[in-house]
Amino acid sequence: MISAKMVKELRDKTGAGMMDCKKALTESNGDIEKATDLLREKGLATAAKKSGRVASEGLISTFIEEDKENASMIELNCETDFVSMNPEFKALSDNIAEAVAKNDVDNLDDVNNLEIDGEKISVKITDLIAKLGENMNLRRYEKLSVNDGLIASYVHMGGKIGVLVKVKSENTSDDVVEVARDVAMHVAAINPEFLDKTSVDEETIEREKEIYKAQAENEGKPSHIAEKMVMGRLNKFFKESCLVSQDFVKNPDLTVEGYVKDASKKFGNIEILDFVRFETGEGIEKEVMDFADEVKAQMKN
Repeated sequence: MISAKMVKELRDKTGAGMMDCKKALTESNGDIEKATDLLREKGLATAAKKSGRVASEGLISTFIEEDKENASMIELNCETDFVSMNPEFKALSDNIAEAVAKNDVDNLDDVNNLEIDGEKISVKITDLIAKLGENMNLRRYEKLSVNDGLIASYVHMGGKIGVLVKVKSENTSDDVVEVARDVAMHVAAINPEFLDKTSVDEETIEREKEIYKAQAENEGKPSHIAEKMVMGRLNKFFKESCLVSQDFVKNPDLTVEGYVKDASKKFGNIEILDFVRFETGEGIEKEVMDFADEVKAQMKN
């Protein structure tokens, strides 16, 4: 006979629903381990059924090691804001970021095979799909490392936007961390495409030139004037799209480069080396669902 105590034990162990636990125990003749395996198999089946559903919501999580020299950022997706705010979903996202920062990985398969508390990340995600009733996937990750500086992070809107900024500096005090974090905040708000002019690829530059040249010709400008217009508009493009030349969001009287130079006078030389910005769901075609529909979807799961 399957007792309430056995059902509770299995439920506490797996997080599955009470009726699912009772059914699994019945099928396994009261064997907790076999019942756990049955629920795991059910989770895999549930994940397969939900795999075609669009997962465009989710969280960005970052993790920086104590030495400030290694950091990671990941995007874990789900279907709705409800699940993205779930404490278990957030904890898994944060744990994945930590695992990535502390291990050598070359691709997403490597990440999914990392273990958290003795279980592969892919299994952790599958189990949470079964428990919360939504499709989920680990979409991407990024790692940054530095030998002569530090890495800072900024996460905005409860995990909707995440940024890592790498700087070169002999001083790795909290003051310099704050400078790098200010730059990360700027990146989150303004979303620059490039670090500086030298990091803009030739294909982009040529494409911009062709656009500006066509604009000048359409305005009927003579060739010598058109050439100057192209260069002027290209310089404007660099200023607007490159991080270091943008007006600093916390003080528009300074560029980001100017802000860092001012900070360097106080804390020693600081140089921005790289940045990474993630925004949840960017590039994914989202399903349009109003609040009432989202509630109904949750009631069905």
